[in-house]
Amino acid sequence: MKKALFVALAMTVGSAASAAPFVWPAAWTGEQNTANKRGGEYRDFTISDFKTFNPFTSAEATSIPGTMEDGAGLFIQDPRNDDFIPYMADAAPTVSNGGRRFVVKIRQGMKFSDGQAITADDWVTTATIHKDDKVGSNSFDSFRLAGKPITVKKIDTYTLQFDFPQVSSTAYGIMSYAPWPDHIFGAAYRSGGAEAVKKLWTLGTPTSQIVSPGTWVLDTYRAGERAVFKKNTNWGEWNKDSRGQALPYLNNYSLRIVADQNAGLAAYLAGQIDSFGPRNADDLAQIKRAIDANRLQAVLLPNVSPQATSQWITFNWNKAGDPFKQKLFRDVRFRRAMSHIANRKAMVDLALGGLGSETYYSVYPIFRQQISAGASAPKYPYNLQAATNLLRQMGFTKKNAQGYLVDGSGKVLEFNLSTNSGNTVREQLGRIFADEAKKVGVKVNFTPIDFNNLVNQLTSKGANRPFDAILLGLANGSNVWPFGVNTVPCGGNLHSYNNPTNGACLTSQETLMTKLYYQGDATLDAARRRAIGAQLMKTEAELQPVIYLVGSNYHVTFNNRVGGERARNQMDAYYGSRVLPLTFIK
Repeated sequence: MKKALFVALAMTVGSAASAAPFVWPAAWTGEQNTANKRGGEYRDFTISDFKTFNPFTSAEATSIPGTMEDGAGLFIQDPRNDDFIPYMADAAPTVSNGGRRFVVKIRQGMKFSDGQAITADDWVTTATIHKDDKVGSNSFDSFRLAGKPITVKKIDTYTLQFDFPQVSSTAYGIMSYAPWPDHIFGAAYRSGGAEAVKKLWTLGTPTSQIVSPGTWVLDTYRAGERAVFKKNTNWGEWNKDSRGQALPYLNNYSLRIVADQNAGLAAYLAGQIDSFGPRNADDLAQIKRAIDANRLQAVLLPNVSPQATSQWITFNWNKAGDPFKQKLFRDVRFRRAMSHIANRKAMVDLALGGLGSETYYSVYPIFRQQISAGASAPKYPYNLQAATNLLRQMGFTKKNAQGYLVDGSGKVLEFNLSTNSGNTVREQLGRIFADEAKKVGVKVNFTPIDFNNLVNQLTSKGANRPFDAILLGLANGSNVWPFGVNTVPCGGNLHSYNNPTNGACLTSQETLMTKLYYQGDATLDAARRRAIGAQLMKTEAELQPVIYLVGSNYHVTFNNRVGGERARNQMDAYYGSRVLPLTFIK
């Protein structure tokens, strides 16, 4: 991990009753003329309806609790130098026990949206609930290292102690989770355990009962239409801009719920939402034509950076109910053949409009240093003859009357592949893959399904999980150690290909990947950490448990009615184009 440079950002000294504010650096926005920019609504969109308001059971990429916790966490990363600086923490932590213990003072005077004080109890309760596997939190793995829990302890009302089972280069990021109210979730957990927590904050809960630690609090929600958030005025008491004004400038932030990405683009072109993430050249061309014709007043910045994302196909190794497919999916020759079938160039050209890159590893293209370090890791590029040869080695030497490969008993080589309906890029990737598979005689039954159903299948555990193959994507990650704690080690809830109830590794490569993950995470020297990452990339690539496909480029466009975006040299897919607290309506 980089040695963090902690800078003093507080402008005043606060008493125990009043928070010394965190002052957002002027350099974090490209426009400084904000003195009279108050009020209004920033309009965004999402393609999936919501399942819950509960932060401990939510698993959606865009979620209601995820939106509310924006602007909450002990430390925040500075886009100018990647350093972690104190945010809800009052100062840099005291580090001891060989780099495994962190004592953190909390900024005093902070309050939830209901006016209750934010204290050490809230962080302790949040960690405790996330760590209870009976809750089923998507963040369960974020509170464990090398299979052992990270301990979060209250020293006093405004002091926390974190004890890590081993040194971690990502410790500051791990500690930067949002605190949820102990007086709500802690009270339920102490009286009724995990089941009581899971019953809280359902879609039927009145929004007036929802409490936020961050920038926004839920105001209204209409299923299938939109969610509207209002600013948390208590958050503005301890978050100020460089002129001392309370943040956010906006009054509201809204998420329109649309059918798919094309509907999102149509809403953007009609001026009904304020930003859009262009997926490909066609999107960029449509937006440019609208701007040139003066139908849309907007800024368009193509190819800002590679995306911090990947699209991939995972095969289910836990299919006890179908021994044929379980044996098939567990055979490395099959998975390498599937990688050879993936026509990544066509995927980039057709699904991404030429604006993207072929990917072969779990490390996203934007993390260039780790990609460079692992450049010698093997690849299995598009090669239908190589795929055919591997499948022949497995006994698929003949085809039936329909042109599909069969084994010696006449069993057709086929499987079901699903992705989330409405994501037009993934739908196109799936069709390209299925078409190429057919050329070598593999029958792929490709079906887009509801996103929430897809996630439930992906995160299911047991000996007989309910899917064959899934095409999805992951995003974000850390530029300190760009491997996923819930994807790489065995037992992680997104260790998607092998997820038995006991979390056990099935292969020696998985065991080695788990070891290398924790070894790299515990290595503070950046060059040595990248070398370990290169070993991990090599092992992962040889095993091919997940078939990585393509990564898109990051393009930025936003309506001229909004300001406060980052300076151009600070925009990238990792940090984004803006932070909402510094965004305003012109």
